Amino acid sequence: MVTNAVSTSARLGRRASAGVLLAFAWTGLAGAGPMPESFAGLAEKAIPSVVTVTGAKLSENRVTAQDNPPFDFPKGSPFGELFRQFRERQMPERESSGVSLGSGFIIDAAGYIVTNNHVIDGARDIQVKLADRRELRARVVGADAHTDLALLKVEAPDALPAVEFGDSDTIKIGDWVMAVGNPFGLGGTVTVGVLSARGRDIKSGPYDDFLQIDASINPGNSGGPTFATDGKVIGVNTAIFSPSGGNIGIGFAVPSNQAKQVIAELRVRGQVERGWLGVSIQPVTLEIARAVGLDRPAGALVAQIVANSPAAMADMRAGDIVLSFAGDKISDTRDLPRLVARAEPGSKAAVELWRDKTRHTIELQVAKLAPPDKVAADDNAAAGNGAAKYLGARLSALTPALRQQFSIKDGVTGVLVLAVESGDPRREALRPGDIIQTINGTSVTTPVEVGRLVAGDGRRGAVLVQVLRAGERLFLGVPVA
Repeated sequence: MVTNAVSTSARLGRRASAGVLLAFAWTGLAGAGPMPESFAGLAEKAIPSVVTVTGAKLSENRVTAQDNPPFDFPKGSPFGELFRQFRERQMPERESSGVSLGSGFIIDAAGYIVTNNHVIDGARDIQVKLADRRELRARVVGADAHTDLALLKVEAPDALPAVEFGDSDTIKIGDWVMAVGNPFGLGGTVTVGVLSARGRDIKSGPYDDFLQIDASINPGNSGGPTFATDGKVIGVNTAIFSPSGGNIGIGFAVPSNQAKQVIAELRVRGQVERGWLGVSIQPVTLEIARAVGLDRPAGALVAQIVANSPAAMADMRAGDIVLSFAGDKISDTRDLPRLVARAEPGSKAAVELWRDKTRHTIELQVAKLAPPDKVAADDNAAAGNGAAKYLGARLSALTPALRQQFSIKDGVTGVLVLAVESGDPRREALRPGDIIQTINGTSVTTPVEVGRLVAGDGRRGAVLVQVLRAGERLFLGVPVA
């Protein structure tokens, strides 16, 4: 069984052993050379720049003074409040914690370190262990969940050994790759393989463009760099495909040409600003290409357009096929979200369309992609959403923007769970990313529908909620406030 990248990334963050990953492609400007007799020189040169990242994470299981009270006081009884205060004094809230382990690499002698977002997501007291065994406290400069990248900063009394980002387009399929790391806590380990493929879509997000390598990548390697023989980073290792969590020869790294832009924005802004068109798209199949008069499948088919969006104002229409954006051809549907995301908000771009068996060119002004929380807040405020009051969750309708951000197919209907109130026992039922499809058997498509049904049926103390979670449908009994 193949494990998808999203769950694998999370597992690498939770179960990873302390360690690092280095990978070197045996390639050069004139092309790949023969396999060298030894990779020792490359490993010795790069290992000092690689670090281990650890951080405590709060467990979702909390023990509080209100858990399992020995007496059942009537609602509103003053004795209940007195007993609660007594219990709090005798048994304060306790929180269990876990340890996140992963790798990272220094990109600036001043102490800037790149790692994976899933390694540090939700962590506190982040520590970085250098190759010389010094340990330094790190702060998060910024993180980007869409590409699973994060930037840390440590303060050191001296300059740290740093590496540079290179050009990931220069590495070729079949080039030798060497990995050096600490998989499963076994200590320094060297493995050798090749670059297996590029441009991989592993369904972790709308901007997937991974390098695939077969050098062993195991828990503990998350966030480590992939190097070319010139000593420059051409990838950031992020995920593996595996039925057991261990290496089976299929690993993935974010290309440096994508990572460079993300890390540069994180360093300046602390977050990534992406462009937005306001369209929902789908692939152009062979049958669709024949039907619209294209000689081969290419481009991205516009399925839906958001009102008052850049696409709508430029007279883009449902049924148009986007052939190029800002001069770059759209060979595959996945190309368009990546190109638009890289566009500077406010900039103008020429878009070539296929409409009525003819090529057309329009010009539009790229807008800024709103964060998911902002989209949800706007949607819920407009709808008068009451669902959060009852379910302890922040919800949003499935807008084209959210479908694009979370890779939700057009045929999927329901209401997206964006967040659940911290400390609420109902968070054990609903989870961020769930798509609520029915409440007590009634289909829902907007937060206001969820709120109305929960308010009406919730008098019994709970509602039966059907959700779509990681591609699987399941029923949940959700308590109602």
